[in-house]
Amino acid sequence: MSSKPSAKEATAAVQSAVMADPTERIFNFNAGPAVLPQPVLEEARRNLLSLPGVGMSVLEISHRSKTFEEILAATEADLRALLNLPENYQVLFLGGGASLQFSMVPMNLRPADSSADYIVSGHWAERAVKEAKKLGKVNIAATSEAQKFTRVPRQVELKLDPRAAYVHYTSNNTIYGTEWQAEPQVGNVPLVCDASSDILSRALDVGKYALLYAGAQKNVGAAGVTLIILRDDLLARVPAGLPAMLDYKLQAEKKSLYNTPPVFAIYLVGLVLKWMRKIGGLAEVERRNRAQADLLYHAIDSSGGYYRGTAAKDSRSRMNLTFRLPSEELEAKFVKEATAQGLAGLKGHRSVGGLRASLYNAFPLEGVQALVAFMKAFQQKNG
Repeated sequence: MSSKPSAKEATAAVQSAVMADPTERIFNFNAGPAVLPQPVLEEARRNLLSLPGVGMSVLEISHRSKTFEEILAATEADLRALLNLPENYQVLFLGGGASLQFSMVPMNLRPADSSADYIVSGHWAERAVKEAKKLGKVNIAATSEAQKFTRVPRQVELKLDPRAAYVHYTSNNTIYGTEWQAEPQVGNVPLVCDASSDILSRALDVGKYALLYAGAQKNVGAAGVTLIILRDDLLARVPAGLPAMLDYKLQAEKKSLYNTPPVFAIYLVGLVLKWMRKIGGLAEVERRNRAQADLLYHAIDSSGGYYRGTAAKDSRSRMNLTFRLPSEELEAKFVKEATAQGLAGLKGHRSVGGLRASLYNAFPLEGVQALVAFMKAFQQKNG
């Protein structure tokens, strides 16, 4: 039985492949859209011209066809199985990205005479607040802006309103490399979560949430579809007269088929969910994610300060690992040389600089091994 390649072998193999054939796959550390499982890409390619037994591409089939109804039903069933989703939760597949939910959440769930609590832990939480304020009252329950978002707010810092319509937070912060290690405790107030960058990365007790939403393009598919998991009782809050496309109740009644949904994006989500179940479900996904993040964080922490993690250790993300080198010049050199060796997407967000390695669900262990080997070699050469 063959063993997995060593870090040095993985690096050499990728570098050789990139030099020999630029169409070969490299290691994609981009924050999103992100790496997809290779078996999913292969199946999508195999069936792109014609779905088995259909005679048409999934890009061409009607969203009212029996074929797509089966794809949609199977995708929802696999999501429910992975999350052990209670029956009193709706699953919606909508367009507009997670950013549209910044408006849909307050429009649907916050009565005109009430306020909503927002916990601010980074850029996307700020964007959610900005949109919510356009539509009504917002209370900032806590923010870690004073700490430059290097950690998430602590439970003791939360100033929650027990009369709030809901509490909104962002579970993982791609730019700053921070992640909530456990949900904030909010009492009986409905908890709403933007889980775009760590959805399905670990086991989750959905019963703690009133609403979860996530763009698919990081952990569960391609850009173009947003997952919405919504507790049934909240549909009673939806006010009459909302624009049809922005109405949770109508979208739930029509089972995400009020208009033409993003058919191909939903198809890809379905393939990814099947892949997750095949490899062992969320327990195995979480095990892999933890092992890969631990490997890279160990390389950062054991470098004698040459590589420096930017997030507080109790808030470190397993999805987006951010770090710095001794100078911006070295960081630029690191990115350039890493890219040349098939390690792509390591430049940090333009607003904060530094480096960022995004290790979403489908990222292969060999890629982390290759990056760690490159980091050690780069330090020896430039330290």
